[in-house]
Amino acid sequence: MKALLATRNKAKLAELGGLFAGGGLELALPEDAGVAMPDVEETGATFLENALLKARALAAAAGGWALADDSGLEVDALGGAPGVRSARYAGPGATDADNVARLLEALGDRSDRSARFRCVLALAGPDGATLTATGTLEGEIARAPAGTFGFGYDPVFLLPDRGLTVAQLPFAEKQRISHRARAAAALLEILPRLTDPR
Repeated sequence: MKALLATRNKAKLAELGGLFAGGGLELALPEDAGVAMPDVEETGATFLENALLKARALAAAAGGWALADDSGLEVDALGGAPGVRSARYAGPGATDADNVARLLEALGDRSDRSARFRCVLALAGPDGATLTATGTLEGEIARAPAGTFGFGYDPVFLLPDRGLTVAQLPFAEKQRISHRARAAAALLEILPRLTDPR
């Protein structure tokens, strides 16, 4: 099955395209298919709502299948924040470093630093059919950034069993264990429902 990925970001296409390679879902950017990516205001209160908004808008614009993801960081001691505001936690136009700095300031010296990366993938068709899947990666927030790989909150997302942040992991390992990898695997598992509703 072919689907357009609801993004203009070639790096995101490379990451998600790699996760679905050989699994029955072939992704392309809207621009590569001559489709304008709709400007979608992410007004949802959850990752699921935002992923569905983006997938449905692109499916309608393209007249075909569209895949969207919405993902971010949930920190238990902050009531699940930054959550759906992960990319703009420090305000509009915030850099990754700005967001990390605000997160560390908000947590301060709290001992409970449990957190998770969460990704929701939504696949939508032009007829309104949808499939959704979720993936999570559990960890803790480190007290200071470490590592040069990855992006976003990776430098402060600590995997206690490894003693490393996600930004210290080789790319291939991150691709294997990430919240996006887990969501992709879950979506591939239910993809046959589109052709065999049983």
